[in-house]
Amino acid sequence: MLALARTRIFSASVRRAATQSRLLRTLTSADVERLQAIVPAEAVLATAAVGGTADAAELEGFNNDWLGKYRGRSQVVLRPKTTAEVAGILRYCNDERIAVVPQGGNTGLVGGGVPVGDEVVLSLRNLNKVRSYDEASGILVCDAGCVLEELDNFVAERSHVMPLDLGAKGSCHIGGNVATNAGGIRFLRYGSLHGSVLGLEVVLPDGTVLDNLSTLRKDNTGYDLKQLFIGSEGTLGVITGVSIATPRRPSAVNVAVLGVPSYAGVQRAFGLTRQRCGEVLSAYEFWDASCMGAVLGHQALKHPLAAEYPFYVLIETSGSNKAHDDEKLEGLLEDLLETGVVEDGSLAQDASQIRRMWSMREGIPESLGKTGATYKYDISIPIPVLYDVVGDIAQ
Repeated sequence: MLALARTRIFSASVRRAATQSRLLRTLTSADVERLQAIVPAEAVLATAAVGGTADAAELEGFNNDWLGKYRGRSQVVLRPKTTAEVAGILRYCNDERIAVVPQGGNTGLVGGGVPVGDEVVLSLRNLNKVRSYDEASGILVCDAGCVLEELDNFVAERSHVMPLDLGAKGSCHIGGNVATNAGGIRFLRYGSLHGSVLGLEVVLPDGTVLDNLSTLRKDNTGYDLKQLFIGSEGTLGVITGVSIATPRRPSAVNVAVLGVPSYAGVQRAFGLTRQRCGEVLSAYEFWDASCMGAVLGHQALKHPLAAEYPFYVLIETSGSNKAHDDEKLEGLLEDLLETGVVEDGSLAQDASQIRRMWSMREGIPESLGKTGATYKYDISIPIPVLYDVVGDIAQ
């Protein structure tokens, strides 16, 4: 009976979705003219099919994901520069039942920013200004279309660091990062965006602007509405502004890559690393031999170790006292090697070696994409059984 009830509920939801989709309509040249009254004409890319002058090639990058797996057929891309323009676009499209897909840097791996069909693409790349920065607290307020790496460079000049770092940092947008609740490689040190984001400016589907751009670290008043939009992926509204806390930038950074004989060893090394280097540990990443082969082949990198191993671990420490951090990490590596938890290791000697070691980890998604069609997942699994998913999926 329960299964039957679930089937009926599911069938009803499918019918409801189908009814709603029939109520949505295709864009016309008259709509494009109306939209050009909301945003400047140069901010509208429209094909001849809807009265525009752009050719399909100009919309290609907006209709495809960067892995080439997902493809839409949007005829119109809107590139507003202000929150007011975003509000005007959403208000009009909502009133006219025109489907919209928000798009940031379009660096996602699951097609979330790509049109399913012929939706209007709302690109936020022109909302790219830093609104304010508090030197004392390290709180940054910026437009949602700011590129993550450019923000990191901006706060680096002020001795701070973005609490988020991704392989796609050179093109992904902070608004998209927040909308997808991106974790990234600094998660271990700074936690999730649910803790780092202090406030958001969001345009709701009917064009209402929700101004929740708080710059307070502590705010106990009322509902914490921003949390609804972190990870909502554009389904509740379009993020146009972000207030985020940036920590002090570490003055001493060390990176090591280790060769590990088993996944059990990866887990043991993680426990010892947290025990010995917990207060300065900023990243602990692992990958297997197949990933290493793909990234070394695609990026033409030199193997960091003398031999090949089933698993590799990258450890990063970040602190304020280099001598102290060096001693901690070197002592850890000695223990790991002496106990046989790891079989080899390489410690970066300078900033260029640190970048090369990180490029191996960050280059894995792109490298795997070059080997053929791939499925991308962002999964949360208990550490003891995390690697089991590889065999399960292969089966």
